[in-house]
Amino acid sequence: MKQPPSVLLPLLRSAFQGELLAWLFLHPEQEYPQVELARRFEVTPSAVTREVDRLVAAGLVKERRLGNLRLIGADAEVVVARPLTELLALTYGPVAVLPELLDDVPGVDEAYVYGSWAARYSGEPGGVPRDLDVLVVGEADEDDLYDVAREAERRLGREVNIRRMSRSSWESADADPFLESLRSRPLVRLKLAEERSR
Repeated sequence: MKQPPSVLLPLLRSAFQGELLAWLFLHPEQEYPQVELARRFEVTPSAVTREVDRLVAAGLVKERRLGNLRLIGADAEVVVARPLTELLALTYGPVAVLPELLDDVPGVDEAYVYGSWAARYSGEPGGVPRDLDVLVVGEADEDDLYDVAREAERRLGREVNIRRMSRSSWESADADPFLESLRSRPLVRLKLAEERSR
């Protein structure tokens, strides 16, 4: 099945290509088995193979064989690595960076990106988002979330606003204008470690 072109970064063929490149270039010290990448991005192994083959041929990613495993990593030495990493951080970076930062914070049950970035990620046309709005469900400490927001800003190159909401408020059926507005627009659920291990 052909994927629609990326709205966040129209230079790319698909959102999957953006997510894969962002994951690899925002974790340049790591190598990932191709099967793990298919699981992470919930695509078929053949989709990963096709995309990785293109990226290897273009010299953007490196591959290494370890037995039957094909390990994939960003080529941090390629001349476009730095500007490409910056561009990917600004566009697809939130899904690569925020989950790992939030995984270290106790009391985070769920997390979502909402607002203009979520709308672009979901395919709605529009301008490049200036900031990033994140909703954390749970009882995480506000100071910890503040620290996460500042680190995310450093790594993603844009303002990051984190709003915390208790589980009971999130699940409440009471009329809350913020929640009604939030649920009527695109929400991008971040895959936290607990969810990724399922």
